[in-house]
Amino acid sequence: MNKSISENFSLTRPVVLIGMMGAGKTSVGRALAELFAVPFFDSDTEIEAAARCSVAQIFADYGEPEFRRMERLVIARLLTSGACVLSLGGGAFMDDQTRERIKKEAFSVWINVDRNILLERVLRRDTRPMLRGGDPQEKLAKILSEREPVYAEADIIVTCDDRPVFHNARQIRDAIQAAPAFQTA
Repeated sequence: MNKSISENFSLTRPVVLIGMMGAGKTSVGRALAELFAVPFFDSDTEIEAAARCSVAQIFADYGEPEFRRMERLVIARLLTSGACVLSLGGGAFMDDQTRERIKKEAFSVWINVDRNILLERVLRRDTRPMLRGGDPQEKLAKILSEREPVYAEADIIVTCDDRPVFHNARQIRDAIQAAPAFQTA
């Protein structure tokens, strides 16, 4: 790992990772935070801590609208954390208020992953409330068709694959450093 990154380049605001469930936002986000020597936060983990129950349980007990309300509040709080890497749940960027706040207060990165890789990853665990009750492949395709145009509003798009987590984290780090918003005169 190159420690000189934090010496030569430092984040001044949050980097927000968006993308579909199974894109690797959490694992890549942890590695990216390490590369930048900043804190890492996962919005779903923070929501679970605040609610004292799992995301799946929140969906089951209170429904998606209440989960999205909680998510909006938690993300707003996390965006005030200064320089950090923040991994969002797959649907968080779809919320107009959250998306606008991210555009104003952070730098967003869409981790774009091939749908076959996504499907293989999400089928490993039965913890995805959005894929319950029907054919997961059809549900994933429908969700992708709704979300991809909105994800494309991210500041940058980085296509990642099944290479090791640190490879994808370095790829994202390099794309962030090359982004016009981070160029210095």
